[in-house]
Amino acid sequence: MRLTAPAAGHVPARPRPRDADGMAVASFVLGLLGLLVLNLFLGPVAIVLAGVSLWRGTRRRGRAFLGMALGVADLVVLVCAMRLTDTVSWSL
Repeated sequence: MRLTAPAAGHVPARPRPRDADGMAVASFVLGLLGLLVLNLFLGPVAIVLAGVSLWRGTRRRGRAFLGMALGVADLVVLVCAMRLTDTVSWSL
């Protein structure tokens, strides 16, 4: 078996969509979990994962957008809870 060199001007393949799909699902799960615990950490992680998965061309765009929305909701819940309790942290 002989391997051939790539043709001139060959553009390498984009990252596998499966990786992007996994990131979209992870952003959704982390955003959902962040509504209950660790929203200061999980909210931004969910937003970043959703953005990267959309940039990589996920087939699960709905999950990525939900993950991004839930990440933003995590931060909104944190800010509202901090305002209500006049503290930097909050608990149930």
